[in-house]
Amino acid sequence: MILVTGASGLLGLHLIKKLSLQQQPIRALYNSNKPLLLPGTHADHIEWVQGDVLDITQLEGCFENITQVYHCAAVVSYDQRLHDTMMEINIEGTANIVNLCIEKKIQKLLFVSSIAALGKEDPNTFITEKTVWNTTEYSLSQYAISKQKAEMEVWRGIAEGLPAVIVNPGVILGEGDHAKSSTNLFKIVYDQFPYYTAGATAWVDVLDVVEAMTMLMNSEVHSERYILSAGNFCFKEIFDMMARAMKKKPPSKFAPLWLTGIVWRLSYLKSVLTGRTATITKETARHAHEINRYDNTKFLKQFPAFYYRDMSHTISRVAAALYP
Repeated sequence: MILVTGASGLLGLHLIKKLSLQQQPIRALYNSNKPLLLPGTHADHIEWVQGDVLDITQLEGCFENITQVYHCAAVVSYDQRLHDTMMEINIEGTANIVNLCIEKKIQKLLFVSSIAALGKEDPNTFITEKTVWNTTEYSLSQYAISKQKAEMEVWRGIAEGLPAVIVNPGVILGEGDHAKSSTNLFKIVYDQFPYYTAGATAWVDVLDVVEAMTMLMNSEVHSERYILSAGNFCFKEIFDMMARAMKKKPPSKFAPLWLTGIVWRLSYLKSVLTGRTATITKETARHAHEINRYDNTKFLKQFPAFYYRDMSHTISRVAAALYP
């Protein structure tokens, strides 16, 4: 049986759909609310378990008869009020998973990290899996730090003999909850938010991430990490593609750093007054101006039969599902 943590998230739901279509028995761990399955998922292959990666006793019961583990569970937040919770779940939760994988002699662990956990480079230099992690030269988000420290727990497990592999996806786009994770970007464009920034980063289709994950799990590869990215795109390019797909007006006003500074302060004040999580924060405003380019060739060279979907096609597909 396969254990999937974070099964209620965007990536988790697409992963259990793929595994269910392969008639794999799955134990799907979710934290609070049992999610609605994606269309086409074979529910009879899924055993849902409500659990917490910080509850080691409860978590141990989830490992009964498990042979492979996909650890997708994480908190992705740039709201400073959630930093402590994020650190605890992302780092300690991963340590608990690693320890149980070692104790239960799991065949392989696949850990979903992020490009945020990679080192930074000059905007003209591509970031690779070997780029040195530097905490002094570049400003890093608390999320990035939490994922990098979580990776250290996985590398510790590898050093102790655990077969494990790490993936570092770019910004993942796919069908999911309008209000959660990167899917919220479609809503921002749908509502015709007029501003854009000059930042750039790596982007990838959720279907490609899931395909790469299952290929790695079923291969002999271990003790490696892989950037998963269909390509590097400016935020403006992505937003323009989204606007065309949804027949909306694309953002047309450039937002300089000083303006995003005002916006994140207003967003934070609104979140305090409403009790909701801040949509735009100091960290997201800063990173929206960064240009980071990632080299995706390592995975492609080791798995030459694999190919990434065209990002414009991905955006059209997801837009049609979210806003038919």
